[in-house]
Amino acid sequence: MSAPAQPTTSPAPNGAAEDGRKSPAPAAELAALVERARKYSGVLGREDLVEKLTSTRARLQDPHVRVVIVGQFKQGKSKLVNALINAPACAVDDDIATSVPTSVGYAEEPSATVLVKRESGESHEVRRVDIPFERLSDYVTSRADDEQDGDVVGAEVLLPREILKGGLRIVDSPGVGGLESTRSLATLAALTTAHAVLLVSDASQEYTEPEIQFLRHAMRISPNVAAVLSKTDLYPEWREIQRVDEKHLNELGVDVDDVPVFAVSSDLRLLAAEQQDRELNDESGFPELVAHLRRDVLGKAEDLNRRAAVHDLLTVSDQLSLAVKTELNALLHPEDTPGMIARLEDAKAKADDFRSRTSRWQVTLSDGIADLISDTEHDLRDRLRKVQREGEAAIDEGDPGPIWDQIAEWVDQRVNAAVSETFVWTNERSQWLAEQVAEEFRMGEGSIPLIDVAGTDGLLDPVEELQHLDDGKMGAAEKIYIGVRGSYGGVLMVGLATSIVGLSLINPLSLLAGVLVGRRAFREDMSSRLLRRQNEAKNLLRRHIEDTVFQVGKQLKDRLRIVQRTARDHFGSIAEELHRSLSDSVLVAKQAAATYTADRDKRITTLQAQLRDIDALRGRIPTAELEAARPARAAVGR
Repeated sequence: MSAPAQPTTSPAPNGAAEDGRKSPAPAAELAALVERARKYSGVLGREDLVEKLTSTRARLQDPHVRVVIVGQFKQGKSKLVNALINAPACAVDDDIATSVPTSVGYAEEPSATVLVKRESGESHEVRRVDIPFERLSDYVTSRADDEQDGDVVGAEVLLPREILKGGLRIVDSPGVGGLESTRSLATLAALTTAHAVLLVSDASQEYTEPEIQFLRHAMRISPNVAAVLSKTDLYPEWREIQRVDEKHLNELGVDVDDVPVFAVSSDLRLLAAEQQDRELNDESGFPELVAHLRRDVLGKAEDLNRRAAVHDLLTVSDQLSLAVKTELNALLHPEDTPGMIARLEDAKAKADDFRSRTSRWQVTLSDGIADLISDTEHDLRDRLRKVQREGEAAIDEGDPGPIWDQIAEWVDQRVNAAVSETFVWTNERSQWLAEQVAEEFRMGEGSIPLIDVAGTDGLLDPVEELQHLDDGKMGAAEKIYIGVRGSYGGVLMVGLATSIVGLSLINPLSLLAGVLVGRRAFREDMSSRLLRRQNEAKNLLRRHIEDTVFQVGKQLKDRLRIVQRTARDHFGSIAEELHRSLSDSVLVAKQAAATYTADRDKRITTLQAQLRDIDALRGRIPTAELEAARPARAAVGR
């Protein structure tokens, strides 16, 4: 793989005309207002507001809109990413599949980096290692070598492409087999912070049941899901497959407008870029997909970031004007200062109580997390106990030894389906809890924080596979040995009895008795072996279920603790800002009461100028879109 070339003037695949850059005017104007408010905050000594507006400005300038590409092995996900950006960003191999996620983003200079995790006792560290582009495929596929002294857990590619310039980051995820393997759980974890999901399935067949199940989970987690039907150039009947897939979506109660299906050919897209052929590019189906990314993904993320910035600007301007108005009123109307100070002290006391651990929103958050941890553990155990009971019933029906591989595959599918369902349910309850805390917080136009838990170390690590069970097959020699050992007693017993009448120890009667007793001993031995294998299989199944409950239960608890800390820090910082504003207002009111007359006029002039600047800033804040978006409370940062 060679380093990608700089963008050309290709009419379609390169994204200049087809992709259409987002108009920078609204974001640029808001960024200017944010910078202006940031300077005012610094002048007034509000470093906490300066830090808040710095984060707001960073979101406006680089929103990092994440689109995750998911699907089964060898469905054309990596080539789809390459065709979207017209560059060999992801490794494509006919025989070897991608084994780690690859994130593709924008930079002026192309670069490639891998994330290497190194175990050190019970802890581990993740470090970034720059690599040449031509070696990228060696690190992101199963050919990854061991020279990095650790496990490669991810890769990042940065390229100068117009379609990526607006903050779009495309994540090529590893194939997840039948979408029921443990790898799909890590993919579900990544979807919680993705702005959009593209499920890729080639045109060779309609959706499988695991794909339908994964779509159902994805729609419950991600706000924006679309389907891509790939390799249409290889399968002439792709239109029929597309109709069948859309029918499956309708059966799920999903409208095609909500989950659109895009039929594309990555090879035609790349060929169109090479030949500068617009008609061929239109035939590839990519213009519709790119328009979807631009309008429904980038556009919605931009609107959300603008609304978040408007909310932050309004909050900051209110807090800045509070201290200025308080001091100005104290100087202009000194007779009202005692009453004003009393009112501010009362508001400050309420704000101080609001940020304490005994406040209603803190109690709601703590109790909600405790209840959710208990409910999650019960839900996980209940689902896995059903799997265990069904597995034990299947084991009792026959000999598990010869078909143990099939049983293990079935158990893996059912266990991971149960864990996935619990995972999705926990994510939904986490968002619901954040909304409940926001209601208790009385935020009015406040926002719900982004619960970013996709990057948790050790999250949803694969549970150890079900252990091997002996198939119970015996060789001819072992069978003969068991028969001879069982028949020995019969021959000896009957031979001794017949010896009384003068027959030899070995005679026809003793041999017949040996055969009959040997057959019975052989059947009893086989029956006892079967019972032992069934008991051993049940023990292996129970141990596997217990390991799953232990490991996944711990990971889900850690996930909920992150939810708790994220919500606590988000709402706690707002309470701290309000308390700081009221404290400053009380302080300046007391100081204004002691200001000498000679300095008062000069201070009044300064405060009036500051208040005019703040009012002018507030007057320029575009509040119309915030009013329009009031019914739908979205997560900040998504």
